[in-house]
Amino acid sequence: MQKQYTVSSSPHLRDNVSTRRVMQDVCIALIPAGLASIWFFGLRAAILIAVSVLSAVFCEWFYCKHAKKPIPVGDFSAVVTGLLLAYNLPASAPWWLAAIGSAIAIVLVKQFFGGIGQNFMNPALAARAILLASWATLMTAWVAPQGGNWLAGLTPAATDVVSGATPLQAEAGAYSLWDLFIGNCPGTLGETSALALLIGAAYLLFRRVINWRIPATFLGTCLILFWIQTGTFYSAEAGANSALYQLLSGGLMLGALFMATDYSSSPVTPWGQIIFGVGCGALLFIIRTFNSSMPEGCSYAILFMNVAAPLIERVTTPKSFGEVKSHA
Repeated sequence: MQKQYTVSSSPHLRDNVSTRRVMQDVCIALIPAGLASIWFFGLRAAILIAVSVLSAVFCEWFYCKHAKKPIPVGDFSAVVTGLLLAYNLPASAPWWLAAIGSAIAIVLVKQFFGGIGQNFMNPALAARAILLASWATLMTAWVAPQGGNWLAGLTPAATDVVSGATPLQAEAGAYSLWDLFIGNCPGTLGETSALALLIGAAYLLFRRVINWRIPATFLGTCLILFWIQTGTFYSAEAGANSALYQLLSGGLMLGALFMATDYSSSPVTPWGQIIFGVGCGALLFIIRTFNSSMPEGCSYAILFMNVAAPLIERVTTPKSFGEVKSHA
């Protein structure tokens, strides 16, 4: 019997990986950071994570239902957005801030631009930037970790007692390299523990959900630039004036491993991803070094490069075989 073959234009289907499976893998990879945040910041962190995720799922269902669009709740993309938004909130944030942030991320940044795959910037980061501009005091009310104290931060009195500066704002020697690595320092829920984030990233690399290009070039660029600027790779006495301290502080690890690698808002070409990662690292270095009122800078660096991603992709896309150069 003669066999029939389906002939189609590229790109050709290479595997059966679904959006649902990819998003489930990202959720699994984010679990270690979530558990670390609950350990260091108590049940308050669990409440914020739950509110953020449930709000994101509800907003996606509600909007798509009333806009008469297919409801994509089952693909877990809203869950990922809710988790990432929660990980960008301080432990002292009120629950309604997480709910508003999820609504902004899902409706304004994601659905208004066409839904999953159509958003031109990372929804969670865009929502964080809007929340920071609207409620700066609430978004920068840092809480010192209290490992194993499950009731930490559940009452206003407890929050007032343990408030503290983040590693980027603290005096030299306030936090050791080990504190930064395991997460025993103030900061947002998901950014403090570099160990938990690296475990999650290793899982994503193993599952081939992400590749090395953006994270490696992002982190590598930051490390080199801060090393050149400070002249110190690491010194306990130097504090933030050392390259390795900067690498493990703030939202850099979270941004490089889980935010900058977002499929929708980053280039797909190999050289485009390298340029994107280098650009993120360079912008973060500029913001942290020359803007004293904004010691973090990771969110804005990634958002700026999200906007530049289409141009980067256009420049780095290989030419089609046999294409004739236009003389117009």
